[in-house]
Amino acid sequence: MDKKKVVIGMSGGVDSSVAAYLLKKQGYDVIGVTMKIWQKDSFENSGNDSSCCSLSAVEDARMVANKLDIPYYVMNFKNVFKDKVIDYFVEEYGKGRTPNPCIACNRYVKFEELLKRANELGAYYVATGHYGKIYYDENKNRYVLTKAKTEGKDQSYVLYNLTQEQLKHTLMPLGDFDNKEKVREIARDLGMIVADKKESQEICFIEDNDYGKFIRENANYKINKGNFIDINGNVLGKHNGITNYTIGQRKGLGIALGKPMYVVDIDVKNNIVILGDGEKVFGTQLLANDLNFISIEKLEEPMRIKAKIRYAAKEEDAVIKPVEKDKVEVVFDKPVRAITPGQAVVFYDGDIVLGGGTILKKIK
Repeated sequence: MDKKKVVIGMSGGVDSSVAAYLLKKQGYDVIGVTMKIWQKDSFENSGNDSSCCSLSAVEDARMVANKLDIPYYVMNFKNVFKDKVIDYFVEEYGKGRTPNPCIACNRYVKFEELLKRANELGAYYVATGHYGKIYYDENKNRYVLTKAKTEGKDQSYVLYNLTQEQLKHTLMPLGDFDNKEKVREIARDLGMIVADKKESQEICFIEDNDYGKFIRENANYKINKGNFIDINGNVLGKHNGITNYTIGQRKGLGIALGKPMYVVDIDVKNNIVILGDGEKVFGTQLLANDLNFISIEKLEEPMRIKAKIRYAAKEEDAVIKPVEKDKVEVVFDKPVRAITPGQAVVFYDGDIVLGGGTILKKIK
């Protein structure tokens, strides 16, 4: 494989477009690839400009590639995306959990399947427009992932699952940028049509952003109405199916109780959603599994770290300790809001990503 050849995933957005330009400027032989992941023609032609799954995104990426004078391909990733992202997303909600499809996509599609395709093209690297940094630590004899230079755009949380082999073959040219406006300025200076394109904030494969409807249409299990109860077991009313709720949710419950109430737990076996006041949403301890460590090989003894339990959450002081094979206990110094099974918990040592796992359950 050619160490100067890189395949970059191009979503049709400004980040991946500028990343492609920077790589070419650095002397790499750049090949642009858009991953075709949409599952039906209606979405392909939806014209949803903010989605990386639409036909308009392909056309934007193609025009950028033409402007940069780099080869460009659209590759079919429909099957692996359905298997590893969409089916997983739907199944997790049926288990009363709240998955993060972006993490699954990064793990199985962008940094696993795309790397395989890149190797087939003779490329040593894959690259993305993510805001994060990778370097090799000779003392640890390991590749290390760190936060991006700008805290507000850091995406290291959704990258904690990268393996040593994937990190070895990954480039992230935007990690040293102070802010996104500088990225947009480069795109404007180059005359890229995507310079001021808005960012997608929704789940990319759900066309109308109605994830409840999407799950109903794609689930291979029944979604039945059941009871809302309070923490004392009192029935408060009827819910519309556990797939419509997540821990910490207050809006959209469809029930008036005269005071704010939040989802504090979901009992899948009995088809019950438990509601409580805001105080009951907080917790101090969780169990996580499906672990991946980056800057260390494995956790062998308790370690003081900072932990983050969702993308938009703040890092909190905590101690992690191994409790059994592929499980760690995370104990926070102070209560954190909405410990949610299915979400990722990511561990940091300063700017360094130690690793992370999937929240299995709240302990207390």
